[in-house]
Amino acid sequence: MTPSVGVVVPTRGDRPGTLAAALTGVFGQAYEGRVEVIVVVDGGRRALCDAVRAAGVPREAAADVLVLPNRRTPGLPGARNTAIEALGTDLVAFCDDDDLWLPGKLAAQVAALARRPEADFASCSVEVEYGSRRTPRLAYTDQVTREHLTRSRMMMVHSSTFLFRRGAIWVDESAPGGQNEDWDLALRAAWRHPIVHVDRPLVRIRWGASHYADRWADRIAGLEWMLARHPELSADSRGVARVFGQLAFSHAALGRRGEAARWALRAAAARVSEPRAALALAVACGLVSPATVVRALNARGHGI
Repeated sequence: MTPSVGVVVPTRGDRPGTLAAALTGVFGQAYEGRVEVIVVVDGGRRALCDAVRAAGVPREAAADVLVLPNRRTPGLPGARNTAIEALGTDLVAFCDDDDLWLPGKLAAQVAALARRPEADFASCSVEVEYGSRRTPRLAYTDQVTREHLTRSRMMMVHSSTFLFRRGAIWVDESAPGGQNEDWDLALRAAWRHPIVHVDRPLVRIRWGASHYADRWADRIAGLEWMLARHPELSADSRGVARVFGQLAFSHAALGRRGEAARWALRAAAARVSEPRAALALAVACGLVSPATVVRALNARGHGI
């Protein structure tokens, strides 16, 4: 029997255009099983109902779209758990409101998960869209382990690619500012069993419209939360150097030159070739703006 899938789309009241595009991608999937969608809102509801109608949802599928207010902790983790709690499907999938599922995404992941019944979590690779440029980001593996996710954030294991068995895992609502809740979720899933990965770019990640893009203080809190929550991160020199470098850059973006230098030195001590340490020092010294660095990286399909 083809498993049913519940799709969780968190959004806010001022994003009806991106929401409409995301829903179009979801209902454009050629998938034989039942697909239910829950849009969870942190904000006004009327515009979102209009967006659902404007998304081109087939009439026979319209009954499968439910718009709910976030009934749990305000923010992304609470919104996602609100939907998980309300679903009764076999599987749960995430799609952020500014991303787009590409044709074949759902069927490929469900098939990959069916081939490994011992696993309960799947992801796929992505295509990063920034301006007019699209960059595929592949994992070059058919399974993602906790070692992968400790050494690297593995950005292609993105929240909009997540598909998992309902009841297997929940989002941690203690993530400060909703930062890194997806990395934490993937790490916890990988500790249970390697993540089944379809290494084709089946989700388009649209950078430039994120609600979290410039919230540097939240980024700092989220990274420190990850270090405290996952001690294994500190055991991998490459992985911890990356996190220290991100902390250095975030402090530099806030004009905290002393903290930026301190974290940059820790990053370099963990891994002398960690590039974020040098970038953080360049920003702290006023040689380049953080926005310029981020734009240059995003244009190549990378983040800080």
